[in-house]
Amino acid sequence: MKRQVTANQQPMGSLPALLANALVFGILGYMAYLEASHADFYRMSVQEDEYLEWATFWAFIGAAWVAFRGALNERRELGNWPWFLAGVSFFCFVVAMEEISWAQRLIDYRPPTYFLEHNFQQEPNFHNVISTGLRKLALKSVIAGYGIVLPILALVPPLGSRLRKWSITAPPIELVPSFAATLWLYVDYPWDYSGEIVEVMLGFCFLFGLLASRRPSEAAGTRRKIVTLGISWLIVMALGLATAAAARFQTSARLENVDAARVELEALKNDFLHMSNPHRNIFPTRCGIHKRVYSYVEKYDKDYLWRGQFASLQGQGLREERAKFFIDPWNAPYWVRDRCNRDRTRRSIFVYSFGPNRRRDSSVWEVLGDDVGAYILIEGE
Repeated sequence: MKRQVTANQQPMGSLPALLANALVFGILGYMAYLEASHADFYRMSVQEDEYLEWATFWAFIGAAWVAFRGALNERRELGNWPWFLAGVSFFCFVVAMEEISWAQRLIDYRPPTYFLEHNFQQEPNFHNVISTGLRKLALKSVIAGYGIVLPILALVPPLGSRLRKWSITAPPIELVPSFAATLWLYVDYPWDYSGEIVEVMLGFCFLFGLLASRRPSEAAGTRRKIVTLGISWLIVMALGLATAAAARFQTSARLENVDAARVELEALKNDFLHMSNPHRNIFPTRCGIHKRVYSYVEKYDKDYLWRGQFASLQGQGLREERAKFFIDPWNAPYWVRDRCNRDRTRRSIFVYSFGPNRRRDSSVWEVLGDDVGAYILIEGE
């Protein structure tokens, strides 16, 4: 039976649908290949401010813009209030900005105290303030509800009519495989940082779905749909690569900030040594720890760090808020890492800052790039 074309769900066509699903599944396959064969590049790809995160940002920004334009056209053509598309646009915009922590690392501003205290990442985003269980449930509900259930309901004539009356626009039924693959990846979580892959796949699902769900007056032929999907994918990925590259060359390396970070990290190092007994190989950290210093203090009740040499730097101009939340001169968190090999013949403990470019350059064993750090222990190099 031929599917009825409704105002709230436009068909993609077989070839555009095949391309859209192939592009989303291609990201999944690419990341699976990297994880299996190029583990170091995989770990680099899923880091903050790398091309995958920026591609997620641009995909959701693109989706927000398409939904916004669709809401305006719906209002102009039908005269009703396009609350659903407006809501989708707002949702996509918020997700995009949350992904880059509302540009905190780009323009170097200190997050409000609430986020420093309650967000384990110490960044100005809301999703990390919400409990992990609730956050995961919300994302699963969005993927399943918007991307799978809603398109199916739109095919049922009585329900489709009701959705149309309520101005609810469903994504094309042809994109259900991509949404389902995204949901599977999030539920199964087969690799570390699978969530980063979920986010970029979901961004493209929203973008492709909204491009295909434009009103009949905006609908295009098969060839134009294919070109639009392909170009949008290329633009998003190109912008992701370009923005990540630009982020590496930020020019905030003021000498006084680097010098201040070195002084503060030396003080933090001495505070950790004060809590240690190096002669007996006893340290307040344990192998495998890699945390923001504030999270470390909170989780392991290391209150001394609020009273030690680092805290005393307030007498030399260190701001109280930076001292309380262990924030570096670029308004990013200080970190502590403790790394051992399997037979415990090698161990490296250090505190560090992401440095002027506000992105991690260090390896699991040593401070690298423009990161600024201080070693607490180097053993068995």
